[in-house]
Order: sequence, then structure tokens, then C-alpha cells
Amino acid sequence: MTVYVLRRLTAGLVLAVLVTMITFLLLSTSFDDVASSVLGGGATPKQIAAQKALMGLNRPLFTQYLDWLSHAVRGDLGASYFTSEPVRSAITARLGVTLSIVVVALLATSVISVALGVAAAARGGGVDRFAQGAAMIGYLVPSLLVAIALVYVLAVKLHLFPATGYTDLTESPTRWASSIAIPVAALMMGGVASLTSQIRGAMIGELRKDYVRTLRTRGIPTRSIVLRHALRNAAGPALTVLSLEFIQMLGGALIIEQIFALPGFGQYAFNASLQGDVPIIMGISLFGVLLVVVVNLVVDLLNGWLNPKARMAS
Repeated sequence: MTVYVLRRLTAGLVLAVLVTMITFLLLSTSFDDVASSVLGGGATPKQIAAQKALMGLNRPLFTQYLDWLSHAVRGDLGASYFTSEPVRSAITARLGVTLSIVVVALLATSVISVALGVAAAARGGGVDRFAQGAAMIGYLVPSLLVAIALVYVLAVKLHLFPATGYTDLTESPTRWASSIAIPVAALMMGGVASLTSQIRGAMIGELRKDYVRTLRTRGIPTRSIVLRHALRNAAGPALTVLSLEFIQMLGGALIIEQIFALPGFGQYAFNASLQGDVPIIMGISLFGVLLVVVVNLVVDLLNGWLNPKARMAS
């Protein structure tokens, strides 16, 4: 298992290098625009060229990337071109906001999806039709529309939650929960739909297998068969879907944070991309890839714990 973890971490680091390299090459086409933005709209070509030289953007691209990479390995991601704020501290300060939304949405998605999927597979009938209908609505209704509807009903009409803004958990847990309630609900709609369908299908397949019939003939209670045996075997594919949902939720946070004025990772990335702030975009790309690598590794380890055969194969 240790060798497997080291192999996956090495592959993750290679992926991080490739993603950041491609990102840097794509950004290099806008270096003139970046220098012009720093100077202002009235800058002359000569002034722009001088600013590029001052920022180090006139050097060979490969040299620039290696310079950035060598600093990134040491934890130095540079500073914003426009605010001079250190990128690493700026991202870590905002990452907590995004992760609080995404993690809560992921946990809520897991609980609701498992409950709906297991109930639909085990009971069938009306429960199954309800679960499939709820999943269909989640597939068809865009998260943006859900967000707008929730704001209108829960914030504007009923005044149950704030429409915008964010309160830190350490400042007030109650206000923190209130400030993320609507964004979390909007973010998890699609996840509940896909994960419920996955769990339902996997559970139906497990409940039809021979080992379930054997357990029933031995007098094992149905509840124990469903929760201790079938659900454990069906959890592997669901965990894979959950890891994909985490990635999708990180992307969805970009839109959600804009709508609800949340000072998170997504909003910071959006503003940096509008300005062409290269150090910030590079730092965000690196953090994003590392998050995905860590989540996928955790999912693989959980799969190994749930499935001894997968653990032995690794």
C-alpha cells in the first residue's frame, strides 16, 4: 500500500507540473495585455516593453516557467501584479471559504444520496419512483436557476437566510451556517441526482447477487444485509462518483461565489482571470490540481479499505 501511495503521489506531482506548464503557456499570449493593464490604458509600446522587462515577462518562456516552478517547490508562489499581495497567503485565506461550502455540500450530498439510493433499491415502489423523480429534477434544473429561486424564496420573501455575504465559522457558527445554507443547497443539486442514481443502481445489482440470497436463508435481518453487506460492496463506484462531484463542485463554486458575493477561491480566480494576474492564476492552478490529487488518493484508499481485493491488487 505504501508503494501504491507513493506511486500515486508521484503521478499527481507530474500532473501538477503538466497542468501548470500548459496554463503558463496559454497565459503567455497575453503578457502584453498584462503589462498594459498594470501601466494603464494610455501606455505606449515602449513603456509596455519596459514594464514587461521589469516584470520578467520578456525572458524565454521555459526559463520563466522553471523560475516559477523552482520558487513554487519552496512554497513561494510570488505576488499579485496588481496588489502585491503574496499569492500563497491570499489563496489559503480564501480557500477555507470555498472548502467550507464544497465540503458541507459534499457531506450533505452523500447523506441524502445514500438515504435515497438505498431506500429506493431496498423498498422499490413509491420510494423508488420518488428517488428517480428527485434525481431527474436534479439533472434537468440548472444550479444557477436553483440558486436564484432559493435566494428569492428563502432570503427575499421569507428572510430565513442572508442573500449574500459570508461569516467565518470562528466568528459565529450560527451565522456561518446561515451564510452558506443557500450556496450549499444550490451546489449540491446535481451531485444528489448523479450519486443517488449511482447508489440505487449499484444497490439493486448487489441485492440480486447470490451472497444476498445466502445471507437471507441464514436468517440475517434484511437491515443488516442491506447496510452491512450490500452497501459496503456498492460503495466503491459511489465513491468514484463522489470524487468527480468534488471536482465539479470546485468548478461550480466559481459561479456560486460570484452570485452570493462570497470571498472564496472561485471569486478570487474569476477576478484574477479578468485582470490576467499571472502569479495568482498559476497559484490557483497548482492548488486546484493538488486538491484533486489528494481527493482522488483518499477515494482510492477508501476503496481499498472497502474492497480487500482492490487493496491486494495495489
